[in-house]
Amino acid sequence: MHIHRLEKIWLIVGVSMLIVFLGVIGVGAFAMGMQPPSGHQHKIDPDKVSETAPFDKPGLEKIGDNEYNAVMVAYTFGFNQEKMEVPAGATVHFQISSSDVVHGFEIPGTNVNMMVVPGEVNHLTYTFTKPGEYLILCNEYCGIGHEYMSTTLIVK
Repeated sequence: MHIHRLEKIWLIVGVSMLIVFLGVIGVGAFAMGMQPPSGHQHKIDPDKVSETAPFDKPGLEKIGDNEYNAVMVAYTFGFNQEKMEVPAGATVHFQISSSDVVHGFEIPGTNVNMMVVPGEVNHLTYTFTKPGEYLILCNEYCGIGHEYMSTTLIVK
């Protein structure tokens, strides 16, 4: 079987690129110890989210001078917090988990955006500098009532 010179060049280039790409992925995945964002360090039993601290007492708690901890549970078509209020300039540490399906957690107009996976505890910190009413949305389709899944954070 005869292979033309240009075909050989394309085969060599293609196989070389494949080897380089697989090498980069292998180094990133194994040699550098890449892990999911949580590193599987904060896992809880999804069937017992409401019984596991801190999700057994969800809510907004002041933990310092202009610093708050918001513990939330995403459930089918809602968040357990109806409304939260913080002063302008407040730093809010969000801790959120889900007991049923994958949800999203997004505050439009900010860089707050994460996936809420059942059994995983997600952490995110954000400082709200501008007063206003911030809508918290589920941006991951979670079922037939997904469009109603929202809550509000008021910054005064």
